[in-house]
Amino acid sequence: MLHCIKVFGKTAIAVLAMMLFFTGCKKKEYALPVPKDVLQNDVIKRTLGPNIVGQQIEFAYAMAILPEKGKLSSAQVEASIAGASGTYLENRSFYTNGSGQDVGVTVGAPSVTSGNVTSVTYNVDTAAATLRYYYVIPEEARGKQVSFTFSAKSSNGQTVSYKMGPYTVATMDMVRNLNVSNGASAYISIADMKVYNSTDAAANPDKIDLVYVYYADPAVAFNHALVSPAADAQYRPGVTLPAGVNKSTKIEKVFNLQDYNLAQSQYGIYIDDLDFKKLDLSNAPNFAINLKAEAGAWVETSDGKYRAYIYFNSVNNTGKSAVISMKRYTMNAQ
Repeated sequence: MLHCIKVFGKTAIAVLAMMLFFTGCKKKEYALPVPKDVLQNDVIKRTLGPNIVGQQIEFAYAMAILPEKGKLSSAQVEASIAGASGTYLENRSFYTNGSGQDVGVTVGAPSVTSGNVTSVTYNVDTAAATLRYYYVIPEEARGKQVSFTFSAKSSNGQTVSYKMGPYTVATMDMVRNLNVSNGASAYISIADMKVYNSTDAAANPDKIDLVYVYYADPAVAFNHALVSPAADAQYRPGVTLPAGVNKSTKIEKVFNLQDYNLAQSQYGIYIDDLDFKKLDLSNAPNFAINLKAEAGAWVETSDGKYRAYIYFNSVNNTGKSAVISMKRYTMNAQ
């Protein structure tokens, strides 16, 4: 490590730095760090992006003690808000092999959850482990903050803990992989976040915000489209709307916005609550044509209650169909 002094003036600093380097600096001898002889722990959050109700937050919890001092006996995580069904702490310790693959080795009994606490009891002789914790975000946490306390015990009676958070839980909802098809399952409800066929749309006309249309026009690039029921009939070729389906929904076509949660691919873009709050669709039309795979559309319902982003995961020209996913934000949620 070089010892430094503070000198004013760029030229003086450069000259003195060189002089110090050649005449006055000494390097400290490197020494291997000495392992601490107490139980230690560390945590990293593995998941990125918004924390959405029904989805997981994943952590990796590492703990270790010198073998001559003892072995691990138990580990637990306490959440400030109890996780939903499916929350668990892995009973396998993970390491990365030479091929870059995660490999799990069983080190304890399956985790047990009681209220806010999820715990694992070790049943093998080990002094070090890294366990994965999967917290399924419950409805109770929507729009709130959640924190976690990780703790471990060793056979010599030592305990250690590590706090993580708080993390804000988004108010938005998400649904993935909805199938839409021209003239069949074509009626999209933002409120219900589902797709209706014409019969069900006729029974629930007040729920329908969009119509999926596929039309191959040799003169115009129409193809896959999302159209408001109240849009001009030219944007609904061959579609006869069920009685009462008449809402005017604002739509803005978007390219190159492959939200990671919806696309479930390599993209690292995330749409969060703030994006919906800042969205301005006041001048948007009520139709979007020529939508392609990996394209999307911002949407605002006619009553202004909901804003959504609809992503096209895939399209099928021959089948006149598509697979879509959706994030939806309730404007009066907060």
